[in-house]
Amino acid sequence: MNINIEQVDGGYVALFDGRLDTPSAIKAQQDMVPLMENADKKITLDCSKLEYISSSGLRLFLALRKETAAKGGKVAIRNINDEIRKVFMMTGFFNLFDIA
Repeated sequence: MNINIEQVDGGYVALFDGRLDTPSAIKAQQDMVPLMENADKKITLDCSKLEYISSSGLRLFLALRKETAAKGGKVAIRNINDEIRKVFMMTGFFNLFDIA
């Protein structure tokens, strides 16, 4: 799992590449620290290269949502594949996030 974070138009875009499963979630949590530190901004999670997400990965997304809500920022999730879309629908993520 790799996460590439770029500052764009006063916000941040994080490109997730690979599998966000339990073993990779520890590193992903560390890689997401800049997003947590800038949770007062608009953050876009680009999942165009995300192959899989486990419950550990979902928890990371929820933690970021909680942090942005507390600091006045926003999280948007973009470019999810059909398998991840199913997971998001089953878990209620479509009700929690701006997903396109």
